[in-house]
Amino acid sequence: MSAPAPKPTEDEGTPVSVKIRERVLAARKRYNANDNIAQFIEPGELDLLLDEVSEKMQTVLNSMVIDTANDHNTQNTARRVAKMYLKEVFKGRYVDSPEVTEFPNAEHLNELLIVGPITVRSACSHHLCPVIGKIWIGVLPNEHTNVIGLSKYARLAEWIMSRPQIQEEAVVQLADLIQRKTQPDGLAIVMEASHFCMGWRGVKDMDSKMVNSVMRGAFLKDANLRREFLSLIPGRG
Repeated sequence: MSAPAPKPTEDEGTPVSVKIRERVLAARKRYNANDNIAQFIEPGELDLLLDEVSEKMQTVLNSMVIDTANDHNTQNTARRVAKMYLKEVFKGRYVDSPEVTEFPNAEHLNELLIVGPITVRSACSHHLCPVIGKIWIGVLPNEHTNVIGLSKYARLAEWIMSRPQIQEEAVVQLADLIQRKTQPDGLAIVMEASHFCMGWRGVKDMDSKMVNSVMRGAFLKDANLRREFLSLIPGRG
């Protein structure tokens, strides 16, 4: 006699997005557009999620009455868009924070350090339109501050920015992350960006830019330090 067919598992056929969402809810965590959910994604599931999003994106194209079967330009668009979202422009939601080696401040550095401009790319969570801009980071270390390489600031910024969000929240998230990793006496971040939800649609104004900042610690308390930081940013002094 042949062996009996294996019994289906309880979650067989359940979309991987549902499984991930259930883990997030069980942990009582948020999963907003600008939240990182990497801890709830098991090995191999990101590729399964890519398959699922590709199928859903194909449905969107069908509903937009685009003949992807005969239009050679859009035959693989659903897969390309899904890959772009999950593994490129929104990957900051689905992967862990980049490894950042931290060193003790052996030389007891305590002078203002400015990193930038760092080019950043994000997307508005209202329309999923690109947000392209630059960031400047000011750090006032103390003898207990962890020192990280200059390129690591860019990697942390990219990880935070690679999510759908609004600019004001993105800068706060980046400040929180750098504050935790370096513990400086003061931290300042300025971001200037163009929003394609204005230039590509709506009022269609590509000249307007949004500028916002976050000041922490010594930069809040010391107006001279704040002025020094802003004066060293081209066009911001």
